[in-house]
Amino acid sequence: MGFLDKVFSSKNEDSDIEEFLNNLDVKEEDMYENADAYVKPLLLTQEKDAQLAVEEMKKGNIVLLNIGDLAKRNAIKLRELISTIKDAAQQVDGDIARISVDRVIITPARVKIIKRSRAE
Repeated sequence: MGFLDKVFSSKNEDSDIEEFLNNLDVKEEDMYENADAYVKPLLLTQEKDAQLAVEEMKKGNIVLLNIGDLAKRNAIKLRELISTIKDAAQQVDGDIARISVDRVIITPARVKIIKRSRAE
């Protein structure tokens, strides 16, 4: 049985796919010197995290921002920090969008997010 057959088989499909997805990022990656940009996961809990997200976006990196913890604890602070990030993204022609309940994506200039497909 091939690797893809194992991943997509109906036997224990839920546990197999969960194990597969959980192991995607097991290996710690070194920064690649020749990369044009990075996709960086960050946790948003305080103002310095928002500043770091903006700095990374300005460097040309894509930021995957985890907002789940702050959304549960302080929705007002979350709104304030996201507004700050959104303003900064607009100033440099970047973009921002929510991609799941707990995640926001922030992109640098010249990387736009398609927020709704035409089929919807």
